[in-house]
Amino acid sequence: MSTLKIAPSILAADYANFATELKRIEKTSAEYVHIDIMDGQFVPNISFGADVVASMRKHSKLVFDCHLMVVNPERYVSAFAQAGADMMTIHLESTQHIHGALQKIKAAGMKAGVVINPGTPASALEPLLDLVDQVLIMTVNPGFGGQAFIASCLDKVRKVAAWREQKNLDFDIEVDGGIDNQTIVACAQAGANVFVAGSYLFKAQDLVAQVETLRDALHD
Repeated sequence: MSTLKIAPSILAADYANFATELKRIEKTSAEYVHIDIMDGQFVPNISFGADVVASMRKHSKLVFDCHLMVVNPERYVSAFAQAGADMMTIHLESTQHIHGALQKIKAAGMKAGVVINPGTPASALEPLLDLVDQVLIMTVNPGFGGQAFIASCLDKVRKVAAWREQKNLDFDIEVDGGIDNQTIVACAQAGANVFVAGSYLFKAQDLVAQVETLRDALHD
């Protein structure tokens, strides 16, 4: 069984106080900070870029799990490597050269992840599984926080988990969108082991206690 990891999404935090928010996350048992990069083209929202990640890096030693929702993400590999990203996860749908883009991420010294949207079949991932450190299955349509979990995406998690076992591969399966202390259980049962949570965590006054509600749900 892969290690279960919690990844608070800084997209749901206070943008004016990233240094403070990173310190809050560091006080929890979370292993990752999930950082959503959006360009207003691949998704209808704009967030921030490599410069902001570089400024965050000065305030945290946590794993920076950078999820790029941008057109042609291969253009930004060196910028995110220099900014201090530990992992760069890119959408299969965002480039015509996904295989080469993943190779470029690894060559830059980062872990490489591949993401699929709710409308993309799991079969599109199969040729890439031996290249990646992480597969992210979106459980909402990307672009905005606070959306409802799409339960049909769990079938894709099960398929990818089955392939991982059949092919004897070692990569994490991450889920992102609508994750709370209820949906996290179904995701873990399907085979996911990295859980991105944004609105659910940051709406709480006590972030430490809220992260523990996810841990408790996993251990129950």
